[in-house]
Amino acid sequence: MGSKNNRKIVVAVTGASGSVYARKLLEKLTLSKNRPEEIAVVFSDTAKEIWLAETGEKFIATYPAKEYNNGSFYAPFASGSSSYDTMIICPASMGTIGRIANGTSDDLIARSADVMLKERRRLIIVPREAPYSLIHISNMEKLTLAGAVICPASPSFYSLPKTIDDLVMTVVDRIIDLAGFDSNSYRWMENG
Repeated sequence: MGSKNNRKIVVAVTGASGSVYARKLLEKLTLSKNRPEEIAVVFSDTAKEIWLAETGEKFIATYPAKEYNNGSFYAPFASGSSSYDTMIICPASMGTIGRIANGTSDDLIARSADVMLKERRRLIIVPREAPYSLIHISNMEKLTLAGAVICPASPSFYSLPKTIDDLVMTVVDRIIDLAGFDSNSYRWMENG
């Protein structure tokens, strides 16, 4: 992997509820002093509708983010020859998780996740679902065994969050840490 400042990552947003996690993740990554050189953003078919319904705003990519069409494989990260080293699917619908776990690369999100797994690169999946069925758990087990990291959108409370944004950021900061970026976040028993 390259240095933190010249990394290229993919952020996929699927049709699960929880667009606020993706929005805050993209904001923090684009405003970070050690931001990636490129952030490829891909929305599933229904994700943009859910984004608008939950945030009240349309998505507009801001540098270094660039949006790609989920229906097209004409994106550099659809190939293992690309230099993208990390993919974050946030929020991850169980349908998307199922397609990736079972090798159904029928759109850019699933194909890109497949590339991350086959190339042994970082794939972070953020499910936002409750409760889990046995099928969901089995699919997440397959992905974990294949090398993905499953990071449920489960906020933590030990930092004593005061607002919904504070709660959301406990998940976002964890995702950023898992992606190998410094989140400057609260750490259990390390903050005085």
